[in-house]
This record gives sequence, structure tokens and C-alpha cells, in this order.
Amino acid sequence: MYLRGPKWSMARRPKKRANPWRILFLLILIGIALYFNQVVVPATPPLFIPTSTPTRSPESFMNEAEQLYEQGKLAQAISAYQQAIIADPNNPALYVTLARIQIYAGEYQDALTNAQNALLKNPNNPMAHAVQAYAQSFLEDHLAAEAGIKRSLELDANNALAHAYYAEILINKGDFEDFEKAASESRLAKELDPGALESHRARGLVLLYTGSENLDEAITELRSAVTVNDKIADLHLLLGFAYRLKGENDQAVDELLAAYALNPKDPDIPTEITLAYSNEGQFGKAAQYAEDAVKIDPSDPKLHGNLGVMYYKNNEMDKAIQELGLAVHGGTTADGISVQGLPLDYGKVAEYYWFYGFALVKRNRCAEAVPVFQALVSGVPDYDLAVENAIAGLDLCKASLGTPEAETGEATPEVTATP
Repeated sequence: MYLRGPKWSMARRPKKRANPWRILFLLILIGIALYFNQVVVPATPPLFIPTSTPTRSPESFMNEAEQLYEQGKLAQAISAYQQAIIADPNNPALYVTLARIQIYAGEYQDALTNAQNALLKNPNNPMAHAVQAYAQSFLEDHLAAEAGIKRSLELDANNALAHAYYAEILINKGDFEDFEKAASESRLAKELDPGALESHRARGLVLLYTGSENLDEAITELRSAVTVNDKIADLHLLLGFAYRLKGENDQAVDELLAAYALNPKDPDIPTEITLAYSNEGQFGKAAQYAEDAVKIDPSDPKLHGNLGVMYYKNNEMDKAIQELGLAVHGGTTADGISVQGLPLDYGKVAEYYWFYGFALVKRNRCAEAVPVFQALVSGVPDYDLAVENAIAGLDLCKASLGTPEAETGEATPEVTATP
């Protein structure tokens, strides 16, 4: 039946036949989507998240670190070895080598930590025990250092570096009864590895600290160590110290300036330069380097004492009193840094006291100077030089009584300072 009209028609329209190619195409698209979702997506790492494996091999970091070490770039070498450890955290040799470099850089606590990390990986690693002991020695844990180095040599009696470290550990301990043993260990280190930097260094140190008659041989050994690697500041520092003790101040300054260029953050280096220039009577230059040392570590009272002595010798009394006062009594610097005063003791500390007393005398401040001199007489009675200076200072103050306005500086005797 049909209803006809302008808008209506009830006639059924024939169905279109399905296109088989279109169906096939849709099936293919569905299959691709399923494959991508099940296979590709799980295997793709998330964006912006680093991969779990290193992009560089541990060996590449090691090679870079060794080159940096040879160039004297210790901070960069340390960083490269740290990267090598991240890439290969189970290799104890990396921790040991890193610790050795950190000792040369003066990072003793970090060196100890890495040596201990190596021992966690291998408790019977002789080099790890040796380096741990070496670091403990610099941290003044002498009993642990000596026990550790003996353990290292039990594990490997022919380890030249361990014997060299043993010699230094005994020297650092400061017990004169151990010096003969230290000499023996340094000779054995040279026998086992005559070309090693550590062998020359240990032998040089033993000779340096066992008598002025050994200074020439000590210098020869330390020069040999520098020849092995001339980019280690500590070696130049030791060599400069040896030259200064010998009185060869020009050569001392050359070595110390080389050390300073390699490690400008070590206050011991400008302090040694100060003493070398002082030996030559160049007190202005000496004071400049003493100021550098104080800038590096403004909380160290000994550095303030050293600077005060240089100001005194350069006839800058007001500055000398300020710096020596910080060394003796403590106080606060102009920059707000707290300084702890040094309790009276033999050696350098007593020297700061008597220079302080004489500086006060030169400024007619005997009321402050007298207690300082009296403390020297009673506090270090067996230190002849200190007592002689203290008595001379007390005599000056007695002579100035009744004439406080008089200038006593001309009457102040020349102070004999220990090197």
C-alpha cells in the first residue's frame, strides 16, 4: 500500500549492501590500537624521568678522574670519582681511590667515610684499611690509625703504600720513641716501590722531622715526590717548609706560592709564606699573607696571633694589639666572627702572649701588660725564652712608673721569636 502526496511515501527503500573493504579496514585499525596499548605503551619509559641505568660507563668516569688528578684538579677529580661510584656502587676500589685523593685535598672526614664504605664492600681489603688508617691519622685518632695500618699489613705485608702511610702515621703521632720505627717503615716503602710518590713523601717527612742534619736529604726526597706529580699542593707546602727550615727563603717562597696557586683555601700555606718573608725581614709582605690566612679561617686564634706578630714586627702596634688580643683573650672580629682565646702553653702560644705584652707596653698600657707577663712567668716556667721576655717586659713597666706619658717603645728590647 502506498500513500502518495507531496511529502509522504510509505514505500520501503531497499537496504544498502555492506562494503567488505570498509569492514576489513576497521578491523585493521582495531588491531593496531590493541597492539599499541598492550605492547608499545608498557615498554616506553615515562617522559621526563631519568633512566635507571647510567648513560656513561664507570670506566669513562675513572679515566676522566685520573686525567683531572694528574692535572692537579683535585676537586674535579673527586667529583668524577663520585660519578663513577654512582655508576658502579659495588666496586670497593673506587671508594679507596676517591678517599686517597680526598686526603690530598684535605677532606679527611670524607676520605674516612669512603674508606669505610670500601670496607663495607670488602672487609679484607688491605688498601681500604690502609687509607682508613691514614685518614684517621690526619683526624688525630692515632690509636685507631695505628691499629688500622697494622691490620692492613697483616693482609698484605708487601704493600708499599701501607708502609709509607705507617711511617707518616707514626710521625703524625708525635711520639719521639716512634721515630726509629717510622724511619724503618719509610725505608721499607722505598725498597718495595722506589718510584712511588707516597714512598718519597714518607721518607722525606721522616727525614724532615728527625733532625736538621737530614734537611738536605729530606728536600731531595720531597723534590722527587713533586717530580712524580707537581700538581699536589701539599707536596709543595712540605718542600717549602723544608727550605724555610734550611734558611733558603727564596726557594721556600717559590714552592709555597706554587702550593697557594693549587690550593688557595688552605690557611697553612699563606702562614708558611708569612714566616718565610719574616725570615727575610720583609714584614710588610709577611703581614699581607698573614691577613690572607685570617680571611680563609677568621675563627682560628692562632692565625690572629701570627698576624699580630707580623704587625708588631712591622711597627703597626694598634693592629698588633687588636689581633694578639683576639689570640690571647678571644673576642669577636669586625665581621662578627667569634674567636676563642688560646690558653697559655709552651711554643707558639707563649710567643703570642709576650708579643702582646710588648705591644701593650709600646702603647703605655702597662696595667694590661703586667698580668700578661706575670702569666708567662708562672704559666710556662720551664720555657726560658718566654720567661726572659716576660721579665724584660715587667722591668720596662717598672721603669715607666711615674712617667705614663713617656714613650716606652724605644726602650723595648728586641724580642727573640721562635721560627
